[in-house]
Amino acid sequence: MTAFQHPFDAATLIEILKGRAIHEPHRVAYTFLVDGETETVSFTYGELERRARAIAAHLQSTCQPGDRALLLYQPGPDYITAFFGCLYGGVVPIPAYPPRPNRSLSRILAILENADAHLALTASAVLPALQRQFTRVPELQSLRWVATDTVAEDWGDRYQALDGQPDALAFLQYTSGSTSVPKGVMISHQNLLHNSAWIYRRFGHSPESRGLIWLPPYHDMGLIGGIIQPLYGGFPVSLMSPLMFLQRPLRWLQAISRDRATTSGGSNFAYDLCVRRVTPEQLDTLDLSSWEVAFNGAEPISADVIERFARTFEPCGFRREAFYPCYGMAEATLLVTGGRKTDAPVLKTLRASELERHRAIAANGDPDDTRTVVGCGAGLEDQTIAIVDPHSLERCEPGRVGEIWVSGPGVARGYWNRPGETESTFGQYLPETGEGPFLRTGDLGFLENGELFITGRLKDVIIINGRNHYPQDIEWTVEQSHPLIRPSCAAGFSVDVGGEERLVVIAEVERYYWKRRSRAAVAESAPFKRSRAAATEDSLSTKDLIQSIRRAVSQNHDLQVYSTLLLKPGTIPKTSSGKIQRHACRAGFLAGTLEVVED
Repeated sequence: MTAFQHPFDAATLIEILKGRAIHEPHRVAYTFLVDGETETVSFTYGELERRARAIAAHLQSTCQPGDRALLLYQPGPDYITAFFGCLYGGVVPIPAYPPRPNRSLSRILAILENADAHLALTASAVLPALQRQFTRVPELQSLRWVATDTVAEDWGDRYQALDGQPDALAFLQYTSGSTSVPKGVMISHQNLLHNSAWIYRRFGHSPESRGLIWLPPYHDMGLIGGIIQPLYGGFPVSLMSPLMFLQRPLRWLQAISRDRATTSGGSNFAYDLCVRRVTPEQLDTLDLSSWEVAFNGAEPISADVIERFARTFEPCGFRREAFYPCYGMAEATLLVTGGRKTDAPVLKTLRASELERHRAIAANGDPDDTRTVVGCGAGLEDQTIAIVDPHSLERCEPGRVGEIWVSGPGVARGYWNRPGETESTFGQYLPETGEGPFLRTGDLGFLENGELFITGRLKDVIIINGRNHYPQDIEWTVEQSHPLIRPSCAAGFSVDVGGEERLVVIAEVERYYWKRRSRAAVAESAPFKRSRAAATEDSLSTKDLIQSIRRAVSQNHDLQVYSTLLLKPGTIPKTSSGKIQRHACRAGFLAGTLEVVED
C-alpha cells in the first residue's frame, strides 16, 4: 500500500480544514459564480471553519453522533458550509438536491427510508418551496428541518470537538440509480483522504493549481473532485451551478478563460454540448491556454467528441494533451483509473463484430466493422484491477472483455443498511487464487498494457439473436442519425415479443423543433419570414425522423428496430446526474407512460 503524508498529517477531512483555517485563515477557498459569469460570492478557509463550527454546535444540541441528515440545497456556499458542519458535528450528511416542481419525489423518499433519516438541512430561500409539498408528501413534513443559513455564528462558541477516527463514516453517497434504486455508499474519512491524495498526484495538482467546477455538488465527481480536492490540495476553486452551464455552455469556457483555471471537466455530454452550442464568433473571446487537466468521466467517453472538441477549440489555445479520460465510481470513492496529465488520450480501434463476442481485437481495415474506444488510464498503484468473466467469476484471458473488479483502500465499506447487496457487490473473491475482497463494478472492459478501456455496462447489454450489443453504441448512432435528435437523450433496450428479444429505441427531439410543431398553425400565418432550414424542419414529420433512426441502426448495427418512439424534450427518464435510466425507459415503454410526440 502506498503511504501518503496528508496535509497537516491529517487523519480526517475535519483536520485538513482545521489546518487550513489555522495556517491560511484569510486565503480564499471557494468562489461561487452566482450568475455563472461575473457576480461572485467568496469565503476563506477561516470563514468556512467558523460557519462549520456554528452549524455543528447547533446540530450537536439536538442530534446524536451518527444521525443522518438529508442535505437539500441549490449549489452554493450554504451547501458547502452545511456539509462541513455535519462532519464537524458528527452527523452523517446525505448530499441530495431539492425536488423540482411537479417531479417525482421517489428518489428522495427512497433515500429517507433506507437511511432512516429524520433531519433535513436546507437554506431559508429553498425551505418555502419544500414546505409547499408537505401536504402531499407527509414523509417530508415529519422531518425536522433546519435552515442552516439562519444559524447564528456565536453558536460556534458552544462547539464540542470530536475525536475523529480515519475509519469513521464521513457521508453517504447515494448512487445515481441508473440501473437500480439508489443505494447509500458508505464513504469513510480514510476513503476520502486516500482518493484525494491520488487525485492530487495523478492530476498533477499543486498549491498553484486553480479549479473551475460546474458539476452538481451532490454527486461524487462534483463533491469530491470539485469541493474536497481543492481543500485537500490547498488551491482555490470557482464553482458555478450546473443550470448556468446547461443554459449557456459558453459560460463554462469563459470562466476558465477569465479565471485562468488549470483544472476543469465533466462528462462526454458537456464537451459535446460546447461543440454544438459555441459559435465561431464566440471562439474569438476564449483563451483556454491555462487549461492543463480537462478531465472526462462519469459516462462512456467518445473518441469522436474528443476529436471534435480539440479541433474546435485548438484556435483558443486548448491542447489535445489536456484531455484526461478517467474512470471512477461512488463505490470506489471516486477515482479508479487515470493517466499522467502530460499524456494524450489513448485510442484503440477494434473490430465491432468481435467486440460483440466480448473480444478486443484490433480493426482489420474494414470501416464498417470498427469501434474506437478511449483508454481511461492505469489503476492506482495500491489497488488491484481484475477483468473477470461475470458468469464463471474467473479472470479473463488477455484480449477478452469482462467485468471490471477493483480491490484496494479506496473501495468503500459497502451499502448502508443493505447487507446482502454489500456482500454480493463488495465481497467477491477470485476462486482460482482466493484474491479479494473485490468490488464488482458492473462495468465491462479490458486491460491492455495496463490501460483500462470501458466497453459498456453489464446490466444494459442487449442480446438479440445470440449477439451482444452495447446500448450506448446504438444510442450514439441514433443521436447522429439526424440533427433534430437531442444529444445524450436516447435509449436503447430490448423487450420480449413472443419469446424473442426485440430492440426498442426512444429519443427526445430538439426543443425548438417541438415548439415549432406545437405552434405550426400560428407560424404559418405569422407576419415574419422563416428561414428555408426552419421551414424544412417544420415540415419534417415524425415518421421521417423515425425512418432516419431505423435506417442508421440497420446500417451500423445490422439490427431491425421493433419500435421507435420520439419523446417530448426533457421527458426521457434520467438520473439526477444526467445518466439515462434504461430500466425506467423500458418500464415506461411497457406501461405506455412515455410522453410521445405525435405526428
